Amino acid sequence: MCRGIGYNLTAMPNELNHDNQEEAGLEVHQFWPLVEIKCSPDLKFFLCSMYTPICLPEYTKPLPACRSVCERARAGCAPLMQQYGFSWPERMACERLPTHGDPENLCMEQDNHTSSTGYGSGNGGAASSAPLPAAPPRPTRPSKTTQPPRCKPGKNQKNCQHPPGERARDCACRCRAPLVPLGAGGTVIPGPISGSSTGNIGNGAGLAGMAVSGVIPAPPISIARSIIQDIAGVPNCALPCHGAFLTPEEREFAAVWLALWSGLCAASTLVTVTTFLIDTQRFKYPERPIVFLSACYFAVSVGYLSRSVFGHEEIACDGLALKSRAQGPEACVAVFLMIYFFGMASSVWWVILAFTWFLAAGLKWGNEAIASYSQYFHLAAWLAPAVQTFSAYLAGGVAGDPVAGVCTVAPEGVRSFILVPLFVYLLLGTSFLLAGFVSLFRIRSVIKRQPGAKADKLEKLMIRIGVFSVLYTLPAGVVLACHMYETTLRNEWLGSLACPCRPRARPLYSVLMLKYFMALAVGITSGVWIWSGKTVDSWKRLWRRLFSGGSAGGGHGGGGAGMVAGVTGVSGGIGSTSIKGVVGRVGVPYPPAPGPGSALLPPGSVASASQHHLHHHVLKQPPLSHV
Repeated sequence: MCRGIGYNLTAMPNELNHDNQEEAGLEVHQFWPLVEIKCSPDLKFFLCSMYTPICLPEYTKPLPACRSVCERARAGCAPLMQQYGFSWPERMACERLPTHGDPENLCMEQDNHTSSTGYGSGNGGAASSAPLPAAPPRPTRPSKTTQPPRCKPGKNQKNCQHPPGERARDCACRCRAPLVPLGAGGTVIPGPISGSSTGNIGNGAGLAGMAVSGVIPAPPISIARSIIQDIAGVPNCALPCHGAFLTPEEREFAAVWLALWSGLCAASTLVTVTTFLIDTQRFKYPERPIVFLSACYFAVSVGYLSRSVFGHEEIACDGLALKSRAQGPEACVAVFLMIYFFGMASSVWWVILAFTWFLAAGLKWGNEAIASYSQYFHLAAWLAPAVQTFSAYLAGGVAGDPVAGVCTVAPEGVRSFILVPLFVYLLLGTSFLLAGFVSLFRIRSVIKRQPGAKADKLEKLMIRIGVFSVLYTLPAGVVLACHMYETTLRNEWLGSLACPCRPRARPLYSVLMLKYFMALAVGITSGVWIWSGKTVDSWKRLWRRLFSGGSAGGGHGGGGAGMVAGVTGVSGGIGSTSIKGVVGRVGVPYPPAPGPGSALLPPGSVASASQHHLHHHVLKQPPLSHV
């Protein structure tokens, strides 16, 4: 915007406490519609002098625009801003600028300016912009005395001078860019929306009817005040839709990052769930909760992928502002249900998985005994997250995520609805795992003491359980730590946005990206448990059934894979024999009653029937203990 303004060197930080041109450009961009309609020929020069101040090698002090430049810009544009409920920004108050000809404070004045202060009417008429000087503006009068430099907000306050009343005005917290201020009735004057359409200025005056080549301002958007939260104590202020702390490059990378890991999570969990549907009998307790855990992560990944389908603005935004306290049947609430409800359900299934492992390893329960309580597992796994989700929704805790472009728990509810439940679930699951490992080590020591006994299968089982435990507890712990980091420092970050005198603070970008990766990592690694030859056999049988028309054949390979083979059939003590009598012998079915007048058995079949009966009875016995 400031190209061709008359100088090509600028000094940072500027008077508005921007450290680089990117920060200054993000804030000055909100005035672009006013510059385009030329409400004042001095506005562009004045804005550039504020956001990109001139830098003269032979003059080291700040050289702002003169008060007369500011007053002409304000006289032309302030009436238009008032039509939309805005006042002239306090930080751009003309009274704080030096006057033309002041010997103590130098300033810049445009050589040729017009006195017109009108702004665009229905046909877009406005005073034409005055030609800018070809050479950099010169000080109006040489300084006679050396004055201390003016103090800059947020910088070192030593050896600097505060004009009367300036310190209090500069340090006051206010809704400044990139925050979204709200005017009367909650109306926001939107910024330009990228586009290729062109058009003429409409019949309406001001911004509402303006359209220029490549820039199409959206109509004013009304946001209910009841859903807007105060920012650092500043009322009528909202967070921007696309994140206040991220650069455009960081936002683009975040979109690719989330799409990548969400897609991998969806693919991995879909394979796990499909394998379970192909060969249901293979997945017995205590490993069956892994399937339901994978199904939950599949729903979570679909929730994150919805941003790629519907768009960031459609889900997480309310105009220019970030959506807050969302309610009703809308995309934001639907995505919130998928991410939060199924995310919490996956944590409960993790606790159930650890609990069933403890029953099998510590209390010597068999898979049939554990499966008899499956209805209670489902009740706990779906009811507890439902209560949490319903409570968060009623508390108005559904808000947009400016980084991920989805809706989740509002920052104010993270402590109650995310930190506390995740900590409780992680603590319970880890406790059951440790108790189960203690029992497995005891069984291993017993097997080692018996002559000729081998504990290879049990050791492999312990390694697999340990690896899967780390693959869950590590990501869950990292996600918990990232939420604590954001909750603890959030007010400090927001305060640095609204209050110019507070030190600059922003979240670590790497921590934000780590949180989203770890939130999906468990779903990606859930397929580790089914990586075996039996999975390949299951898919081969499905292929033959679908395309070869032949019999699946091969059976199920003698029961469950992985955990089931180890826990219920490898070593007694965890096996299916000494399970407190729950897994008993399977009774032999009686033969059908003979019809009237028929012989009870055909001749010569007594011996064979007796032998068959005995053989059938022996086959139905549970395996003997190897301990």
